[in-house]
Parts: sequence; structure tokens; C-alpha cells
Amino acid sequence: MERPSNFHETQFLGDKRTQRVYDVDAVEDASVIEDIIAADAGLCFGPDTLAEARNRGYRFTKA
Repeated sequence: MERPSNFHETQFLGDKRTQRVYDVDAVEDASVIEDIIAADAGLCFGPDTLAEARNRGYRFTKA
């Protein structure tokens, strides 16, 4: 999947509604990412790592 324009430098995208994080580069179902963007519920992490997402309480979900 191509990265969303407003998160073009983000590999890991969090969903503020569910506290789940997705790897945008490896996602199989693009509708999940599109739903996050449409709901304005996306969150990026600095640094852009899975460890930082977990540090903030997000759980990795393979979609």
C-alpha cells in the first residue's frame, strides 16, 4: 500500500480509537488505513518505531 499523503513519512500508524498500531508498508487490507484516515483518528510516533508505539500503549495488529 502507498502511504497516505498526510502520513507519507510514517511506517507505523496508530488508531486513536482502538489503541492499535499498523505497519502501513505491510498492511494487506488497505481499507483499514483508509478508515483511520477518514475518521481523522491517525497518530504517528516519534521515532517511527514499533517500540515507541508500544511504549505509548498501542498494540500491533497485522491487517
